[in-house]
Amino acid sequence: MEQAWEDTFSLSQRGISSGVVEYLQKQAGLRIRQSIYTAQVVIWLMILQRLQPLGTLATGVEALLAGVADSLLSQCERARRKRISRRTGGYSQARERLPTLLCRQVLAELITRLREILNPSGGRRAYLLDGSSLELEASPALRKAFPPAQNQHGQAHWPILRIVAVHELETGLAEEPCWGAMYGNDAVSEQQLANQAMASLDPDSILVGDRNFGVFSIAWQARQRGLDVVIRLSEQRARKLAGGPISVEAERMVRWTPSRFDGRRQGGMPEGAVIEGRLIAVRIGGGQSKQWLYLFTTVAFPQAEVVTLYGKRWNIETDLRSLKRTVRLHHIAVRNESMMEKELFTAVAAYNLVRAVIALAARRHNFSPRQLSFTFALNGRNRPIPLKFSLGGRSRW
Repeated sequence: MEQAWEDTFSLSQRGISSGVVEYLQKQAGLRIRQSIYTAQVVIWLMILQRLQPLGTLATGVEALLAGVADSLLSQCERARRKRISRRTGGYSQARERLPTLLCRQVLAELITRLREILNPSGGRRAYLLDGSSLELEASPALRKAFPPAQNQHGQAHWPILRIVAVHELETGLAEEPCWGAMYGNDAVSEQQLANQAMASLDPDSILVGDRNFGVFSIAWQARQRGLDVVIRLSEQRARKLAGGPISVEAERMVRWTPSRFDGRRQGGMPEGAVIEGRLIAVRIGGGQSKQWLYLFTTVAFPQAEVVTLYGKRWNIETDLRSLKRTVRLHHIAVRNESMMEKELFTAVAAYNLVRAVIALAARRHNFSPRQLSFTFALNGRNRPIPLKFSLGGRSRW
């Protein structure tokens, strides 16, 4: 077995052992099937598919035949007799039978366990917030639930899913994403999804977001959940908050109140809602390319630390690229919403396992996890992951 898969499998079993999956099944009142394709085996194969270049059903079955799940098949007589078929039908049906709720619970359990493994002492964490979109198969069911884009020339072909992700700043571990339709009558905004995504974060965490999330409703909802924020503001919003033009680099204490637009569109805010914090205005870049950066924050860090913290926001761009391209979520090739959700949950689980392997390797070699390339680590599975990495990772705006 390749060392990379051994490390990943070992971590997955520490986070989502057979006992955990069986417990979750019993809690949900689900019958535990005695077969080759138990829930634990199917979840692991779906994770493994996301870590392979092709990631087809056939590659999943071939991996099973190669022994990647031998320890999970110890109670199966057909497995002991080496009577596992190479056909993909059984695996495909098992994937369809797998409860979506179970995949969601397994992901939540895995995230909790990986947090404990990577940071056993706890402590305050910062999270990066961003949104993106994913392409789905053009089945009738998915086109109805997630309509394609439309313009004066007609409707596009592929259904589009809007997604908001929250990633831990230091390690890159992803929380459960939130999603909805990007177009159509039931379209949701990134701000609405961001509000849902905050629910998974521990109070006293720090949320870092770009201008798209630099609105009162995001800051308000974060504060209601006990979160601090470092969010970038547009120039217009910063000037309004400052009470006039900003011509010099400085920071000032401000009281942010919602506009009528904020109150009308977002709702849920009491009369007289206000957030107290600091408005930081600095110029970034060099030479003639310098530009203004406006940040609103509720953290008590010195100005330079706040600016440096926001500078690390660029990491989520590479995190989303890893999810969409390296773990192949850019196009989810399933025909119904249930399978789409299962693919999302197991893909994030796969991503998190690789992130955890990278973080542990970085710790052993005194690197920052952000210095090590996700793609290089995944593609380097034919040799021990900790031995060689691509270094880099400058903060970018």
